[in-house]
Amino acid sequence: MVSESKSPYLRAVLESIPAYKPGRKVVGPDGRSMKLSSNESPYGPLPSVREAIARAAADLNRYPDPGSTELVTRLAAHLGVPEEHVTLGAGSVGLLQQLLATVGEPGAEIVYAWRSFEAYPLLVGLSGAESVQVPLKDETHDLEALLDAITDDTRMVLVCNPNNPTGTTVRERELVDFLDRVPDHVLVVLDEAYREYVRDAQTPDGVALYADRPNVAVLRTFSKAYGLAAVRLGFLVAHPHVTAAVQKTLVPFAVNHLAQAAGIASLDAEDELLERVATTVKERERVREALLASGWTVPPTEANFVWLRAGQDTLDFAAACAEVGVSVRPFDGEGVRVSIGTPEENDTFLAVATTYAKRR
Repeated sequence: MVSESKSPYLRAVLESIPAYKPGRKVVGPDGRSMKLSSNESPYGPLPSVREAIARAAADLNRYPDPGSTELVTRLAAHLGVPEEHVTLGAGSVGLLQQLLATVGEPGAEIVYAWRSFEAYPLLVGLSGAESVQVPLKDETHDLEALLDAITDDTRMVLVCNPNNPTGTTVRERELVDFLDRVPDHVLVVLDEAYREYVRDAQTPDGVALYADRPNVAVLRTFSKAYGLAAVRLGFLVAHPHVTAAVQKTLVPFAVNHLAQAAGIASLDAEDELLERVATTVKERERVREALLASGWTVPPTEANFVWLRAGQDTLDFAAACAEVGVSVRPFDGEGVRVSIGTPEENDTFLAVATTYAKRR
């Protein structure tokens, strides 16, 4: 007998999980569009990287190397770690989904600060695990509270450093103390998507800390500083029992041929790329100082964005920016995250922010 149901059965958890909303693009009355909502690099790949991608495009009829062998070898040498400690994925967020697939199941708990990266609750929910959100303290992670939130059911703790969207970091002494006190059964994932923008010497390098800690893993990406957001390429550094498990959850050939070629070429051009990062860091400081001077509260940031605690003005301020073609990332009732763009884009944003601050 044919069922009267008009649609197939889907997982009940999907009803409670909103779709991820990427930063939107807006157009001003003069036709200009300045997208400062997605933490992208304002600069495209270097010519040598574009050329490598173009050469690789000749082989699009062939499947890519499933193990990304050459890029893994290059990355391991670049980072000074064994090759079996490195694995690749479709962006750091793709790798996070893979990590959650290795530990997430009904009854498991994933602990993380909030507010932090907006994909965390979505991915945790999809894994079948339960989110345990710990409020930020002074716009950064409250490591003591994160420790207190760990139970026998905790399988993973996420530490976003620098934190998205606030840009703040936890310091090395605090993080080392935290890692030394986390139970061995809990995997600590250091999400370092913005590591290249860090200039604070007291902000730890996760790759320098994981080596003697089998329960620590480090996530990084080519999307931000390397300007490769469109090809989806991230990497994980962890001990072999973690990387081997994560590799089992990778969709075959998810790290495509163009991404592998772009990653290798970007490592070859790293000195030039880091010059662009330095330009963004300089602009970051200029933007923050201008915002502080106009009366905004902006925490110190080590990422490629600034965080404005706008409260109830959040959506109104975002709308004011959109009117001149500047898109920012609002979190209703909390604040606005603004990516650092070109000097011209930053100046346009600052003009809006300065005018708005005067009438708040």
